[in-house]
Amino acid sequence: MLMKEPPRKPLQIAIDGPVSAGKGSVARALAERLKILYIDTGAMYRASAYVAKKLGIAWDDVSSLVKQLQGVRLEIRQPAPNEQDGRLCTVLVDGEDVSWKIRSEDIGFGASVVSQYPKVREILVAKQQAMARGRSVVMEGRDITTRVLPKASLKIFLTASDKERARRRQQQLRERGIVLAYEKVLDDLRKRDLQDTTRKADPLKVTPGVWVLDTNHLTMQKVVERILEEVERRGLGIGGEGV
Repeated sequence: MLMKEPPRKPLQIAIDGPVSAGKGSVARALAERLKILYIDTGAMYRASAYVAKKLGIAWDDVSSLVKQLQGVRLEIRQPAPNEQDGRLCTVLVDGEDVSWKIRSEDIGFGASVVSQYPKVREILVAKQQAMARGRSVVMEGRDITTRVLPKASLKIFLTASDKERARRRQQQLRERGIVLAYEKVLDDLRKRDLQDTTRKADPLKVTPGVWVLDTNHLTMQKVVERILEEVERRGLGIGGEGV
């Protein structure tokens, strides 16, 4: 009598790293190659900062922000055919497409502020875990390997020097028609790094069992290939729900 193979666990790849380390582009390309869901958790913090700004709530007014977030519907999905405008994912706040509205430097800084508050993180982490439950996913952010998916199949910390990340960020902004001096971009990036690594709630850090992948001299395509090779080397398969 042939024994049935046990069902495979979902393939969950957790990617952490500082701003402009290439997490978004790599995670999206990786998810496409594996044909599984991509979740940008940073977009959820940006969306939270956007909600606060739209409603006139100060980013440090935690109680008012938490009250609003409890009733807000945040959705992240793959871009539809009519949304192929360079976005990595489509982000909806109560049905409003904010995919590009949340990508400004101002909202990015706001996201770094609101992400410091444990109550905000508690709400968003619960939403992130619900999105991934029982599914194969590539999820990226700042606390995915440590808090959101600590038992992920593969945990990665993607990084690069601050100067290289500032160069990449400046290029990204230039492609969107935003011109900022390199020194300004580098200064903003270093402030973001400080906030992300020193916050009391789920700071950005490398923990045991996490694969640190330095992307300083690697193209995005090469990083994706390296990760796919690691998935194969570890014999990780795809189970659970797909995209």
